[in-house]
Amino acid sequence: MTLGTIAVIGLGYIGLPTAAVFASRKIKVIGVDVNLHAVEAINRGEVHIVEPDLDMLVHAAVTEGYLRATSVAEPADAFLIAVPTPFNERHEPDLSFIKSASNSIAPVLKPGDLVVLESTSPVGATEQMAAWLAEARPDLTFPQDAGEASDIRIAHCPERVLPGHVLRELVHNDRVIGGITARCSEVAASLYKIFVEAECVITDARTAEMCKLTENSFRDVNIAFANELSIICDKLGVNVWELIRLANRHPRVDILKPGPGVGGHCVAVDPWFIVNQAPKQSPLIRTAREVNDGKPAWVIDKVKRLVDEVSEIAGKKRGSVQIACLGLAFKADIDDLRESPALAITLELARLFPGQIVAVEPNIDLPPNILREAEVPLIEFADAMKADVLLLLVDHKIFSKQVFDLGQEKRLLDTRGVFA
Repeated sequence: MTLGTIAVIGLGYIGLPTAAVFASRKIKVIGVDVNLHAVEAINRGEVHIVEPDLDMLVHAAVTEGYLRATSVAEPADAFLIAVPTPFNERHEPDLSFIKSASNSIAPVLKPGDLVVLESTSPVGATEQMAAWLAEARPDLTFPQDAGEASDIRIAHCPERVLPGHVLRELVHNDRVIGGITARCSEVAASLYKIFVEAECVITDARTAEMCKLTENSFRDVNIAFANELSIICDKLGVNVWELIRLANRHPRVDILKPGPGVGGHCVAVDPWFIVNQAPKQSPLIRTAREVNDGKPAWVIDKVKRLVDEVSEIAGKKRGSVQIACLGLAFKADIDDLRESPALAITLELARLFPGQIVAVEPNIDLPPNILREAEVPLIEFADAMKADVLLLLVDHKIFSKQVFDLGQEKRLLDTRGVFA
């Protein structure tokens, strides 16, 4: 394929870094997003998300003329779709964002174009995207019908990066690339080799989709073991942090750290895609999801008991005990609140203890609407130390550097083992 311009549909935590990395290689990139605030910010050379060094990369790309953002799809030679794939209340995958993105680019497709789905998706989603495109553009041929001779190439290439390290991992991590045909895979691989310094491993689209789901389900199962272990240790009066440290001295044991639950756009979501498509064949994956989804309720019960304890020791009414929730993001040192157990716990505590909850999130400047609606003020760490119960939910590095002066009448629940 002749590559002149790349279009990235969806300028979020994956799309914007991907667009910026391509642009840093002197490739013309058009970023497309329905969020006008994000579009305007990017065109000013600014970013609307927190990711180390991304602001500098975007500013340079925009200043040099290699990156611009718009709300309407324009012609390009390659289209990368990086939009959300959430699930509904029945844990069924919601592909409406992919369908909307497909419909937005369909009018500007031309023979020779490549369309890559980067969004983490259930098995078969890439084929479904190709079908939507074919329905919208009957004048073009697609690989599901025309095979290698198709006008449009279709592939799936899931991201596998760690928030806080996205720019480095985009370049240095292997990429799994699955085309609907072998030629689709080859064309997609040639595109990613523009910036990927690791290996681009070629497979088919369904295997590429399942690979990403498998990676995150593996992590979810291992986290569930750690979370279940923490609950068992609490019942038996064992320090789970010391236990894990000792057990991990075994040469073939590597237990992860427990926490208040599992969040984020991948690990907390992707296993449900497998369970939804193969419910009878995935009891372990389902159970791990249920263990991790149940951990926030366990944390809340612990807080309730601490409130009663402080109330009795300090002679306070239960309704006057203040609780400080430290950390809202789904993992350390980022601002991403998607599927965050810390945020869910904070909001549920605000419902149970109205007017008694404050929150600290050093990576967010202004409180999101959901906090304002729950009447949870976002305050500084020093002010939070005045609370009666301190609930550490996220192991931000800044928290480990602070001094926690508890005294006789305060209580600390450390769900991440920062002070283990």
